[in-house]
Formats: sequence, C-alpha cells, structure tokens
Amino acid sequence: MVVKFAEIKKKQTRSPMEQKHLKGVAVLTAAALVLAGCGGLGKMDKYAKTITHTVDPDPLIVQGDTVHVNINGNFPGKYFYKKAQVELTPTITNTAGETPLKMAGFQGEKAAGNYTVVPYESGKSFSYSDKVAYTPEMQESQLMLKILGKQGKKEKPFDAVKLADGVITTPYLVMSDDRVILGADQFVRVTSHSADATINYLVASEVVRPSELNDKDVKDVNTFVKNGMKNPRITWKGVTIDAYASPEGEVNMNENLADKRASTGKRWIQGVLKANKVDAAKDDAFYTLNPRGEDWTGFKSAVQASSFADKDLVLRVLEMYPDVNKREQEIKNMAATYKELQDDILPKLRRSEIKLNYEVNGYSDEELSAISKSNPDTMTVEELLKAATLTSDLNEQLRIYKEAERLYPQDYRTANNVGYVLFQQGKSAEAEAEFQKANSIMDNPVSTNNLGVIARQKGERVKAAELFAKAGAAGPDVKYNQGIIAIQNGNYASANSDMAGQNTFNAALAKMLGGDAAGAGTILAASSDKDSAQGLYLAAIIAARTNNGDGVRSNLAAAVQQDASLKDKAMKDLEFRNFKDSLGL
Repeated sequence: MVVKFAEIKKKQTRSPMEQKHLKGVAVLTAAALVLAGCGGLGKMDKYAKTITHTVDPDPLIVQGDTVHVNINGNFPGKYFYKKAQVELTPTITNTAGETPLKMAGFQGEKAAGNYTVVPYESGKSFSYSDKVAYTPEMQESQLMLKILGKQGKKEKPFDAVKLADGVITTPYLVMSDDRVILGADQFVRVTSHSADATINYLVASEVVRPSELNDKDVKDVNTFVKNGMKNPRITWKGVTIDAYASPEGEVNMNENLADKRASTGKRWIQGVLKANKVDAAKDDAFYTLNPRGEDWTGFKSAVQASSFADKDLVLRVLEMYPDVNKREQEIKNMAATYKELQDDILPKLRRSEIKLNYEVNGYSDEELSAISKSNPDTMTVEELLKAATLTSDLNEQLRIYKEAERLYPQDYRTANNVGYVLFQQGKSAEAEAEFQKANSIMDNPVSTNNLGVIARQKGERVKAAELFAKAGAAGPDVKYNQGIIAIQNGNYASANSDMAGQNTFNAALAKMLGGDAAGAGTILAASSDKDSAQGLYLAAIIAARTNNGDGVRSNLAAAVQQDASLKDKAMKDLEFRNFKDSLGL
C-alpha cells in the first residue's frame, strides 16, 4: 500500500536541531498511518474474531486411539495486511499441559515467504486437518487456536481462540467380551455299524459249502451275534445281501445265479440269527436282497489290482468287445490261458456279501458324567469331551478336560479346551500356553482364534488381527472378535459388519459410533448387558444422542446406583454436555 503525505513547505528557516526533530516526527507519523490504513498486526489481532471457524467433530472425539481435528475457516475481506504473515496452531490444552497440532501458515499478498496467500480485498477460505495420539488428559480439555502474527522481524501473539471442547472417549467403553472357542466334541449317541461276512461259491453253484462256514469272517459274525444278544445297547436294524456271479457265464444264467446266491446267503444269516433268538430274524422285511448279476466292474478292479504280468493286455482285449456275450466268451478263453484268472480272480467274484446292520446306543448324559469320575480311562475322547459340556462348574470341566488331555495328548482339542476353561477362570497366561500347545499338535483355526483373543487383551492389536485373519474357518465368533478390534481401530462400518446379527453391548456400541443411535438402542435392549451398570450408561449416551433428556437422567441414575464411580465420569463426559445442569446426580 502506498501512503501519500502532503508536502509541508515552510518558508521560515529552521535550525538543524529543529529540522532533525521534525524529520523524526514525520517518520513516526507515517508508520502510524500505515498501521491505521492497512491494518497491521495490532489491528489484525483486534479483529481476529472476524475470522470464522467451524470444527468437525465438535466436541472432539477419540477414534482409533487418535483425535482427529478438521477445521474450516475464512479470512474476511480487507482483514489480511498485505505484508503480514499469520501462523495458526490448533492446540489441545488441559491442566497437565498442551498438545500442539501442525501449524498452518498464511500471508498477505506482498509478504515474503511460502505460506498460503490471502488476498486483501476478497479474503480466503481454508481447510485444515490433522490428528494426534490420544492421551487420558485430553478428556478434560479444550481445542484452542493459537495465532502468531509476523511482519518483517516483528512477531505478535494474538489472543488465543477457543474452537471446541474435547475429548469424547465413548469408544473406550468397548467390553472385553472376546470369544474363545471350544474344540467341539463329535460325540454321537446312536451310531450305525455292520458286521460283515462274504460267502464264496463254486462256479455255476449257489450252494453254501461247509468249508465257507469255517472262514474267519463268517465265524466272527456268529460270535458277534451271540455276544450282541447280551449287550442291551445293540439294536438290530436289518440284513443287506449283495450277490454276484463271475462274468464268464451267460448273462441270463448269471442273473439267475446271483438271485439264488442271495437267497442261500439269506438262509445262512437267518439261521445264525434264529439260533441266537433274534426276534426280527423271522421277518422277511428284515432282509434286503440285491442280486447284482455278473460282476464285470469287480472283475476289472481285481485284474487291475493283481500282480500277474499280462493284466493290462487282458483288460485291453476285453474292453474291445462291447457285446456282453462275446466278452464273456473271451473271459472263458483267457481263464483257460491264465491260471491267475481261473484260480485267484474269478472264484472271488462268485459271492454273497452279507451285512448285518445294527446300532449302538451310547451312554446317556448321566452315564457320561458318572463314568468320567469313576473310570475315565475307559472313555473315548469324544465321550470325555461331551461329558465336560454337561456341567457348568468350571473346576469340573477343567478336571474332565485334563483327563482327556492325559489320555489323548495327540488330539489338539484336549489342550485347547483346557486352555478354554483356564481363560474363563481368568488365568490368561496358563490358557495361552495350552492354546500354543494345541496349535503345536495341529495348526488349527480354533486355537489360532483363541491366541488372537489373548493377543488383543494384551494390547497386541496388530498380532491379534493377523491371527483372526487365519482363523476364519473356526466360525462366526472369529468375526465378532474382529469387530472388537474394528471398534478399537475406529473402523465402525467394519465393526457393524462383523457384529451383524449380534445383540451385545459391543454391537450396540459399534452401531451408535457408526451414527445409528436408534439402531444401537434396539440392539442394547435385546442384550444381556442392558441392565448392567455399563449397559445403562451406554443407554444414557444413546438417549443423549437422540435428545431424550428423561432417558439420560433415568439411565444414569440406575447406572450410578450400581456403580457409584460413574457419577464423576458422567459429570465430566461431554456426551452429556447438553444436559449438564439437569443430570439429577
């Protein structure tokens, strides 16, 4: 800006001393006019209140252990002195000290420097963003804007301007309700089984030879039926008989022969059952006969599995004949040529395969519990794992799982489940050792999830996230655990996705932090935590965010009744800033 001064002409002669004095007065007058006419630092300080600011969020809020500050401001026209500079430094202040954010510099049109230029006539809007790590002292603090004006070598601190209160710490209400997972038992109370025997026949015959009845599998079925009648847990379900003929005879003859062999096989097993007084043995519906005809598929499999030298040649030649009758003739011819076919393969295809089907009824819950105490060494791993689920006593669960770990040390579930109970008992270090042991037995998603829970509760959030990412196959509880980390990281959309369908305190918290206070209220109302002190406190915050003063007061009163320390917290909590004088505490 150019300031013109009127030239003062004096006709009278001045002394040198007077001239020197007048010269100094002229300089001071010019400087005063500059400040008055162009603003200067003093005037910029005086009118700093004309700089507009909006802060988002206001109050500040911690998100992912970080406080984000976003400011939109405007320097009005005819405010910014052309040769001036201004440094704006948002600063979070509290009784323990202050935390400055990054400085933003601005300068007039004729100032020397590299700051953002603000035109004198039009002014300028600006946007500012920064973040700082949250510290507990920031809960009771203010966001102040410190302003330093500069002109040449001069500096002038302007009066600081309050921008916002801070910091809301509601995300830190997150509960440590991480979900560790049991290695599930595979106990099945009623299991299906079969006792099997094969009766072989001479060529073109359906007669059951006495020598066949001396085979081990046939004798074993006899013995099993005899002993099974003494076992009240066995229920006989039926007999299935698949009968075959070797594929070197005529088709019609083979089909008829397979049918006859099914019948003679039935007579044999029926005799065994009747001799042992199985009631169902007399009922024809108890037996299912499946005459299969000639066993061409079995023949190919047997040849392929055999060791004689020309087996590949035999199969290639036979597969050249799609006509069944021609192929049967070729099999006869080859059987006459190859002793292996005649003596080892074809005789085994002339057979009845007999399956005596039965069910075993396992122990009742009461029996499992009793045997786990009296004789655990006789129990299978599935029975022991099931028995542990039949009690809510953590000490008893631990006893049973330790027995399972002793008896079945190579099953990762036993160590994992010992760790599960130890975690429920608050013994995290011991639980972690068991989870690591389980994963050393077999790297598995269940124990990996559980190690992720330990890591998160130790504050190792990055490690926990990596473990949860590997543990997805362990089921929906892993997603829930990932949701807790998402809340802590300030990723509320992810948290809501991970906790979708869950009615828990944390799911309600995530929904509210994501901007849906009404939805959060619905989830919390369905939660088992709704009547806890922490649940009531969250309900009060939800009420505050929906401008429900009565809800704020009633829920806070109930929360404080359960936990008196919440009174002081509520009085300082900026969530209730609009109800500060009517909290009723």
